[in-house]
Amino acid sequence: MESELNVNTSIVDGPGFQISLDGPIATILFNRPPANTIDPELIEALIAALPSVTENREIRCIVISGSGNAFIGGADIRVMRELKPATYRAMRRWIEVQELLEYAPKPVIAALNGHTLGGGAELALACDLRILHKAATFGFPESRLGIFPGAGGSQRLPRLLGIHQAKRMIMNGDRLNAEDALAHGLVDIIADDDFNSVVGAEARRLSELPTATIGLIKQVIVDGQHLPLADALDLEEDAVMANLALEDAAEGLQAFLDKRKAVFTGK
Repeated sequence: MESELNVNTSIVDGPGFQISLDGPIATILFNRPPANTIDPELIEALIAALPSVTENREIRCIVISGSGNAFIGGADIRVMRELKPATYRAMRRWIEVQELLEYAPKPVIAALNGHTLGGGAELALACDLRILHKAATFGFPESRLGIFPGAGGSQRLPRLLGIHQAKRMIMNGDRLNAEDALAHGLVDIIADDDFNSVVGAEARRLSELPTATIGLIKQVIVDGQHLPLADALDLEEDAVMANLALEDAAEGLQAFLDKRKAVFTGK
């Protein structure tokens, strides 16, 4: 199952992660052996580093993956054992990492190279495309430790699966195999020995789309889903008007009239 993506230029070397560039694709690689667990230092470093990727218009797709046999194996239990409000508030800043990716004005791929548990599953649910290695598992095992997924999981999972299925999964502390995760709609693609090539192909495909328009799509869907319909439609109108100013809108429409393939720049 061990699989790491090939990247070129390293731009950030953080505590437990690296950010690298390969053309218009940025890869965030978690590297905190043995299971790529999360702690407050890593969270704060990510919050500081991510805007350089999400706000850079030359970067048109973000890939998140892990090293070894884990994507992200959840929170560091040595930290979580300190049952103090300050500790848990520091860990809940993981939500801010998720929001930076959820609102990133470009596609975000969760390349789930290995076991995706707890905080790793929470992060994956904030991404736009989830590709899971066939040998990996996906789940929220926290209840078996007497805690629960409290950095977004208890809220994002019901919005994806429905309340009843999410309750069952979280209460039971289920870890699903790849086929079951796909059947539940938790992931979009399963890949085996071709994992890296599948991720690379999807990243290239998405990076060639009108990524600035995708950013508006993401924002209007996320912000509008819990608004009354009339308010959500107003939000949609604002996004439609903002999209008029994009070069890619002119390119896409003109390419259709010219009967040629559009060449989008993400602007």
